[in-house]
Amino acid sequence: MPHPVAIAPSILSADFAHLARECADVAAGGADFLHIDVMDGRFVPNLTLGAPVVASLRKATSLPLDCHLMVHEPDHLLEDFAKAGAKWLSVHIEACRHLHRTMQRIKSLGMLPGVALNPHTSFSMVEPILREVEFVLVMSVNPGFGGQAFIGAVLEKVRALHAWRTAHKPGLKIEIDGGMTTETIGAARLAGVDWFVAGSAVFGHTDRAQAIAALRLAAG
Repeated sequence: MPHPVAIAPSILSADFAHLARECADVAAGGADFLHIDVMDGRFVPNLTLGAPVVASLRKATSLPLDCHLMVHEPDHLLEDFAKAGAKWLSVHIEACRHLHRTMQRIKSLGMLPGVALNPHTSFSMVEPILREVEFVLVMSVNPGFGGQAFIGAVLEKVRALHAWRTAHKPGLKIEIDGGMTTETIGAARLAGVDWFVAGSAVFGHTDRAQAIAALRLAAG
């Protein structure tokens, strides 16, 4: 049985002047959880938000918060995001010196750990950590900016992840982030993706409920 489809609007594409209202809008529209991109201007060439904004959102929405740390040396931030109310926390394999230790620390803080990997990072690089994580976040664009075009070659990696979890860890979730639209989501679902991060494909539409429903339908 395939895992259920989950749609996670990325607040990177929301109107930050009205962030609580934007999150309430997508929650009413059927979003499963919120995806929060944390960028430090070092690991990626952009700067976004930190734990204080997550803590404010935690008070403003009942949706689970999926925090994606696109930061250099993320270990010193883990406790801050746990206190802020993150449910899922992913860090990049490319940014961690001692990845197993980082996953153990995330678990000890009461969050569900995930590993994120850039488009160029191979399945073989991430395989040794898979038994330690609850989900894998596959970047289907180069991280740092919203609105980029989907890199279809990453689906080969998704298929490898799906085959591995079928054999070893059926509960593992596969998430994808980047370029998700009604035109690309179907192929990602067929490859084995469960959770779909969508930025402009949701927040770029006035009717967020319709946008979320269209993505869910296209995923099949």
